[in-house]
Parts: sequence; structure tokens; C-alpha cells
Amino acid sequence: MEYIGYLASIIIGISLGLIGGGGSILTVPILVYLFQINPENATSYSLFIVGTTAMVGSYRHYKLGNLKIKSALYFAFPSVISLLLVRKLLVPKIPTTLGYIQGFEISKNLLIMVVFALLMIAASTSMIRKTKQQPLPAKINLTRLAVVGFLVGFITGFLGAGGGFLIIPALIFFADLPMKQAVGTSLFIIFINSLIGFTGDIINGVTVNYNLLLTITGIAIIGMLIGTQLSKKIES
Repeated sequence: MEYIGYLASIIIGISLGLIGGGGSILTVPILVYLFQINPENATSYSLFIVGTTAMVGSYRHYKLGNLKIKSALYFAFPSVISLLLVRKLLVPKIPTTLGYIQGFEISKNLLIMVVFALLMIAASTSMIRKTKQQPLPAKINLTRLAVVGFLVGFITGFLGAGGGFLIIPALIFFADLPMKQAVGTSLFIIFINSLIGFTGDIINGVTVNYNLLLTITGIAIIGMLIGTQLSKKIES
């Protein structure tokens, strides 16, 4: 199963490079079901893999002129605060066993995977559903952008998800960015959120298999380079 997992890791990078999101939605299930990593630890691994891959991608998009630093920082700062609070105060307080339903154990790991599944359904629905074209705002709404950033940080902290599928619409509607710039800026925000979150986990004592982690990350970066090249061929 690990060989399939390594192959699937390429898709993580392609998704991030092409659409600026979706990496964590793929990473956590790959880690849990193909590499047999505990769901809670998988969220920590996901933060590093997605964060490092997004760092490489954001640099390449910066070189292409697709990174808007001001919008990224207004989004990232409250997002990081929310992320750290969740990883430090909320996640460790959730009991390993939440309860039983007709003898079936409802565990913390099960909760993480169920919420992640719901997140995947919501993300796929939002991508598939056709919506009416909305007029772009005349001015960047930095306050709303910061609030959305705080909410995305909560999701990132609890699920180990970069939140790109939420960041992209926020940057388009509240920061008036075209799609390619939203992708590049999203990668920068994901990079900040994810690696700070992972650093917090290490400080809190999370055990990591660095050989496996770095191998998956390296493969995902290859996918990122592929995805970034593909994005150049897509019109804004």
C-alpha cells in the first residue's frame, strides 16, 4: 500500500500547484489509509507536507507575479492565531473516547475522519456547483478578509487542512484577486499556516517519522512543480 501512497503523493502537489488548494483533503486520507498513520498524527504530518509544498509553489508563483503579499498577510495573521489556539488548547482537550452508540465506540480519531469526510463533500460540491457570476468589490474588504482568515485557521488547526478551498474564494471575493493571483497568494497563506502549526505540534511533543515525512514531502513537491507548469497553460 505504501507504493500506492507514494504515487498518490504526487497528486497532492499537483492539486496545490494547479488550484492553490485541496492538498490536505488528499494528504490526510493518504496518510491514514495508505501509510497507516494515526489520524491525529496524520494532521501534523499533513501540516508539514502541505506547508513545505506550498512554500515551493508560492515562490514559483511569486516569480510569475501571482503573489499579493498585503492580502496574504491580512489573511494569514488572524489565521495563525486561530490555528495555534486550536492546536494548543482545543485538540489536546478532546478525549480519546467521546462515547458509545449501541456499543460502537465514538473515538477522537473517528471524529477527525468524519469531519474530514464532510469537509471533502462540501469542497467537492462547491467546486462542481455552478454559481452566478458576482461583481467584484471595488475595494478590498480587509476586515472581512481577516475574519475569514481566523475561521480558516480554526479548520487548519483542527483537521491539519491548509484550507485552500476556503482561501481561494475569500481572496477572489474579498481581495478582488483574479484566479491565478488567488492561487499564488493562497499557497503563501497555506505555507505560513501549516508550518507554524507543525512547529507548534513538535513543541507539544508530537512524534514524527522524519524519513517517511520527508520522502512524501519530496514527492509532493515534484507534483507541485508539475501543477505549477500546468497552471501556466490555463487562462485567468
